Amino acid sequence: MAIMTDKKAYENVISYTKNEILSGTLKQGQKLPPERELAEKLGVGRTSVREALRVMEILGLIESIQGAGNYITGNFGKSITEALSMMFLLQKTGGQKLNEVRACLELKAAELAIDNITDEETKSLEEILEKMEYARNEGEEASLDKQLHYEIASASGNTVLLQMLSSISVLVEDFIKDIRKSILSEEKNRTRLKQIHRDIVEAIINKDKTALRSGLKRHSNIIDENLC
Repeated sequence: MAIMTDKKAYENVISYTKNEILSGTLKQGQKLPPERELAEKLGVGRTSVREALRVMEILGLIESIQGAGNYITGNFGKSITEALSMMFLLQKTGGQKLNEVRACLELKAAELAIDNITDEETKSLEEILEKMEYARNEGEEASLDKQLHYEIASASGNTVLLQMLSSISVLVEDFIKDIRKSILSEEKNRTRLKQIHRDIVEAIINKDKTALRSGLKRHSNIIDENLC
């Protein structure tokens, strides 16, 4: 029996799980040992094991499936978003500051996309642009806008950056969802955004980082202008 001390009992269970992941014993998608086995192995009570499992589920490290057990998932998006949301709420961070953070992350992701994008991902971006041309309403345009930016971030090949950007974007969306409707309600803004999106994708395909920065700056400016 591996009795662990110097920490709260449930923290021992979390530390054990982290060490098993670091050693490669546990991998994403694998099932954790049953509660009883963990309790006996670590010399803690089953209540402490359950507490640790709840914490790890909140953090996005595991997923508990009724009747099937607990599985390593590494799905941290929700926990990151909630943590950032509370931090920004406590610090009274406004939409403009959040948009500045998103713009910085988007720029880095897009620059990485220039170096890492595949032919399949390039085709996907071009298909989204084509759909934008024939979008039937503001809701469809907004959805395609978000999809395009997600695909660009995904093409960066950096999953950590993608996760951070996705979490920040969820928070920014809370601030700009009404502003987005206002922006897209005007034909001149829709035309302007379509051109900016074409310029951004073209810059990525042509591996032109100067043009890319210009396009992303113009895109961010549209939001900033309406946040003021």
